[in-house]
Amino acid sequence: MSGSRLVKRVWEGTLLFRFFQDTRVRFGHSELMSFAKTCKSSVIPSMRYRDAPAAIEWLCKALGFEKQAVYANPEGTIAHAQLTFGNGMVMLGSGKPDETGGGGNQSACLIVSDCDAVYAMAKAAGAEMVRDIEDMHYGGRAFACKDPEGHWWNVGSYDPWG
Repeated sequence: MSGSRLVKRVWEGTLLFRFFQDTRVRFGHSELMSFAKTCKSSVIPSMRYRDAPAAIEWLCKALGFEKQAVYANPEGTIAHAQLTFGNGMVMLGSGKPDETGGGGNQSACLIVSDCDAVYAMAKAAGAEMVRDIEDMHYGGRAFACKDPEGHWWNVGSYDPWG
């Protein structure tokens, strides 16, 4: 490495070090800066569906979500949707077949106040139960179901934040 390139890297490293000092980030310590925005929830699951309009209707009917925002494309697909559940949210949209292979490798968890009522609502809407409702050894009641495109939804009364 030439002398001028080495000086430049040392200078850039010094600037980076000063940036981290100024933002009080200390590597090797537990005081790492959080980039999470202070809002209702800084983690929001996002999913792609082959038939997003049908998924939106099913999620509202079967699990009790409410439409906060739905932005449709001219051809009827969904560019972006936000569905709320209490103080939580999922975002979803239409996806191409190679983006929507089903939800076997992902799931969302809904924390509910009355698991039995949501279970009954989901069953009435035709949800395929993957795990029947039961008392959990760590507290609360829970069940799991699949939506019409195979995404798993875990529903329970246990509050991990509580």
